[in-house]
Amino acid sequence: MVLMSVLEVKNLNLGFRVEDNFYQALFDVNFSLEKGQTLALVGESGCGKTMSAMSILNLLPKTARITSGEIIYNNENLLTKTQKEMSKIRGGKIALIPQDPMTSLNPLYTVGDQLLEVIKIHKGLYGQEAKRQAIDAFEAVQIPDARNRLNSYPHEFSGGMKQRAVIAMALATNAEILIADEPTTALDVTIQAQIMKLLNEIKQNNQTSILLITHDLALVSENAQNIAVMYAGRIVENAQAGEFFTNPNHPYSRALLKSIPSNRQTTLETIKGQPPSLQQKIDGCHFHPRCDFCKEKCEFEVPQLKEIALNHYSACFLNDK
Repeated sequence: MVLMSVLEVKNLNLGFRVEDNFYQALFDVNFSLEKGQTLALVGESGCGKTMSAMSILNLLPKTARITSGEIIYNNENLLTKTQKEMSKIRGGKIALIPQDPMTSLNPLYTVGDQLLEVIKIHKGLYGQEAKRQAIDAFEAVQIPDARNRLNSYPHEFSGGMKQRAVIAMALATNAEILIADEPTTALDVTIQAQIMKLLNEIKQNNQTSILLITHDLALVSENAQNIAVMYAGRIVENAQAGEFFTNPNHPYSRALLKSIPSNRQTTLETIKGQPPSLQQKIDGCHFHPRCDFCKEKCEFEVPQLKEIALNHYSACFLNDK
């Protein structure tokens, strides 16, 4: 079966202006999201996952600047859109499930008022028709007593219920793409499983595409069809999930997988050193200071992402013949 890409990020470069200096944060980032599939963007905190996602939505800090690249959605480059044009796409076609549901809802308004505002803006509905759609959205994310819970304030919802409400806002607009930024981080294990089950049901029922941003590879193994591994602003490996977990190629990918607790391990392995800061300039492969397989070439030349097997790409000189 041939799958169609609904979103393509091509050679995206981004940096930050800090006083009189400009520091690059993303380097030629490439990945594609296929219809009805989940792509997991994984890596340690600070590697550029969230910044890549915010570039798609054009929700960048004032100090950030995209210097080159394309983000293709519906055969159009989103980077050429005005803020007014993006406001129709953002939330309506591409919806964000933010990292912290605790702070993403306004405490001064009922959850229902906030959901109805989304429906009004993106679907142009008012009154009873809007309320009916709001109730449907709450029921779709399994919020009990949906009609009455529309009148609740955020502080009256648990963490899991807040996350469901945020997902309902994305559902209410029939978004084609969901960007889920660490959607289970603040939740306990049982609620995490419920939220991921809900997202998978949404994906299957609506053919929604999901960009899942996470550092949790255990979560990825159960929920993603494709994986892109990011390190210090670069994609270092990209593969289908089955291939990735069976044959990880990049030393960073292997190190991440070895750091996951399993029944086969007697000790938990760690990755030596720390990810580089934004201000730290590293020549060559960004991972070479932490890599057990570093060669002289790695210290001054940047390895390019190359296909090493069918639909499996890696950026490592160990693959050179």
